[in-house]
Amino acid sequence: MQPMVDAQKREFLHDAIAILLLALAPAAGLGIARFGYALLLPDMRASLGWSYATAGFMNTVNAAGYLVGALIAAQAIRRFGAFAIVVTGSLACVVALVVSALTAQFAWFSAARLLAGIGGAVAFVAGGVMAAQRSQRHRRRAAFLLSLYYTGPGIGIVLSGIITPSLLDTLGPGSWRIAWGVLAAIAAALTLALTLVRVEKAESAGSTGTATMALVPVAPLLISYLLFGAGYIAYMTFMIAWVRDGGGSASTQSAFWSLLGAGGVLSPWLWSRVIAALTGGRAISLLTAVTLVSAILPLASPTTTVLLASAAIFGSAFFAVVTATTAFVRTNYRPDVWPKGIAVMTIAFGIGQTVGPVLTGAITDYGGSLSLGLAVSGGLLALAVVTALLQKDLSRIRIR
Repeated sequence: MQPMVDAQKREFLHDAIAILLLALAPAAGLGIARFGYALLLPDMRASLGWSYATAGFMNTVNAAGYLVGALIAAQAIRRFGAFAIVVTGSLACVVALVVSALTAQFAWFSAARLLAGIGGAVAFVAGGVMAAQRSQRHRRRAAFLLSLYYTGPGIGIVLSGIITPSLLDTLGPGSWRIAWGVLAAIAAALTLALTLVRVEKAESAGSTGTATMALVPVAPLLISYLLFGAGYIAYMTFMIAWVRDGGGSASTQSAFWSLLGAGGVLSPWLWSRVIAALTGGRAISLLTAVTLVSAILPLASPTTTVLLASAAIFGSAFFAVVTATTAFVRTNYRPDVWPKGIAVMTIAFGIGQTVGPVLTGAITDYGGSLSLGLAVSGGLLALAVVTALLQKDLSRIRIR
C-alpha cells in the first residue's frame, strides 16, 4: 500500500512541476507582453503625445489579436500538437516585445501588440489544455493543479512590477524603449525554461478530437465572461496611470503591480476549494464579485493602503475567474471537447477585452477623469456577476 501511495505522490509532484513550467507561457505572453504595457503606458503617453483613447486602442489591438488567437487555437492544436503551439506562441510574444522596443511608429507598435495578442492566446489555450489533461489524473486535487497553471500571468506581473517602475524612474522620461527591451529579455528567458516540460504522448491525445460544442447551454457563462473581459481590462490597462496621476511614486507603482501579481500566484491556495465546491456559474459569479469590489475600492478611498489591498485582492480573484472557466469546461465536458471549450471561453473573453480598453479610454477623454472610466468598468463587472448566476451545471449534458 505504501509504495502505491509514494508513487501517487511522485506522480502528483511530477505533474505539479510540469504545470508550473507550462505556466511560464502565460507568464511571458500575458503577464509581461500583455499586462506589462500598463507599466509603460504613462511614459509612452507623455513621450508620444497619445490621448487615453489612443493608449486604450493599443490594448484593444492586443485584445483583437488575442481574439484571433483564440479562434485559431483549437485547429492549430489539432494540427501541430499542444506543446508546439505553446512554444511557438510564446516565441511570437518575445518577437513582439523586441519590436515594441525598436519602434515609436503607431503602425509598427500596433502590429507588435497584435502579434503579442495572437501568440499569447494560442499559447494560453494550448497550455490550458495540457494543464487540464495533467490535472485530470488527480481528481481530488484537480482544481488545485489546474489553478497552478493560472499563476503564470501573476509570475510575469511580479517580475515586470519589480523591475519596470524603478527602471523608468532611474532612466527618466522617454526610457520606455529600454524597458520594453528588458521585458523582452525576461520573456525570452521564461520561454527557454518552458522547453524543459516533458511532453508525453498521452497529453496530446485529447487535443486531436473534432467534437463540436453546443453554445446555447453555456450562453449565460459566455455572456458573463465577455462582460468580465470588458470590465477587468480597464483596471489592468489604466490603474498604473491612475496611481501615477494621483502622485504615486515609482516604489508605490512597483508595490501595487507586484502585489497584483502576487495575488495571482497565491490564487490556487485561496480559491481552488471554492472552485471545486461550487457548481454551474456560482464560483465564477462569486469570484467576479470579489474582483468588482477590489476594483472599485480605490475609487472610494485612494489611500496607499487601500490601493495595495485592492491590487492583492484583484490579482487573486481575477486569475481565479479564469481558472474557474477552465474548470467548468473540464468538469462538464469530455476531454476531446476541452480544446474547443477552452477556446470558446477565450473567444468570449477576447471579445470583451477588445471592447473594454478603447471604451474606457474614450469615456475618460470625454469625462476628463480616469475615475469615470473605471466606474463604468465596475458596472460591467456587476452585470457579469448577475449573468454568471444564471449558468446551470451541465455535468449531465454532453456535446452533440
